[in-house]
Amino acid sequence: MTWEEMGSLLWEATGQTAQMVALSTLFTVLFGLPLGVALVVTDTGGLLPARVLNRVLGLVVNVGRSLPFIVLMIVVIPLTRLIVGTTIGTAATVVPLTLGAAPFFARLVETALREVDRGTVQAAQAMGAGRWTIVGKVLLPEAMPGLVAGLTVTVVALISYSAMAGAIGGGGLGDLAIRYGYHRFETTLMVVTVVALVVIVQLVQMLGDAVARRLARR
Repeated sequence: MTWEEMGSLLWEATGQTAQMVALSTLFTVLFGLPLGVALVVTDTGGLLPARVLNRVLGLVVNVGRSLPFIVLMIVVIPLTRLIVGTTIGTAATVVPLTLGAAPFFARLVETALREVDRGTVQAAQAMGAGRWTIVGKVLLPEAMPGLVAGLTVTVVALISYSAMAGAIGGGGLGDLAIRYGYHRFETTLMVVTVVALVVIVQLVQMLGDAVARRLARR
């Protein structure tokens, strides 16, 4: 295989990986952020204590985090087919990626929110702020550096998950490595694919760390 052919395949696979990660990150935040907030506000001593609901949410999150991603992809095949209409390809991979990452991100959101100074919350309550005002104007802004750091970790995990999705025809860099690097013994392409994944992860981590540091200084 020529370098030109490898470059073309690598470019296409990188675009597929970027699409999978971007869409799954969006849905992970949409589902994981409210779930993480709910874990905090419904806990004992929270803004809206609900012991039973908190335990149910905690169980859902723990079950979601305990399943290996390769197993999760197989388990949710019927759901993926129902939502997307197919079980292979970039769009189909977004479903298990989101289901795998949302509980993970929810726990990181919970951790970040719990690190907010309790005195800040009590001061807002003393001034008459409502529960959801405290969440939106106090908890989330104060926890923003931790939330960004948690999101960075989640995106890195999603990149790893997306590579594993290649095992079931999910497309992207993982699929490229399996189809050409493994099945066709294209060792050079395998190495280049691994290097591309490492570079992408490093860029994401550096960007996330930089944003988190800037928010922390503010």
